[in-house]
Amino acid sequence: MFKKIIMALTATTLIASPIVTAQAQAAPHQERHEVSRTTVKHKANGRTVVKKQTIVRKDSGRRWAKGQRFDRRYATNYRVVNNYRDYRLSAPPRGYQWVRSGNDAVLIAITSGLIGAVVGSAIR
Repeated sequence: MFKKIIMALTATTLIASPIVTAQAQAAPHQERHEVSRTTVKHKANGRTVVKKQTIVRKDSGRRWAKGQRFDRRYATNYRVVNNYRDYRLSAPPRGYQWVRSGNDAVLIAITSGLIGAVVGSAIR
């Protein structure tokens, strides 16, 4: 009886674990960045007007990984990095180029768009 219970629990764990991990990977990761700004205006009649404004920016949450196909539509602040030495990146091999996506440097194949390497927070 005890062996049957253990076998049933093991079988359900093996079946349910890929489903749970697939749901966790499918959920987009979003970060919120809040910026507060205060402006002070002095009016001609002697009054002072103070305005406080809070801006909330959402990060797209796109995380690049080696082997994925790079699509520049999903890259935040996309730029081709020609001065890779300034960011302490290695020279790209023939047929590759460094690009910027947010603060990450991504090495992509020019013709196919496949990602060869990702350096997180390389660009500040």
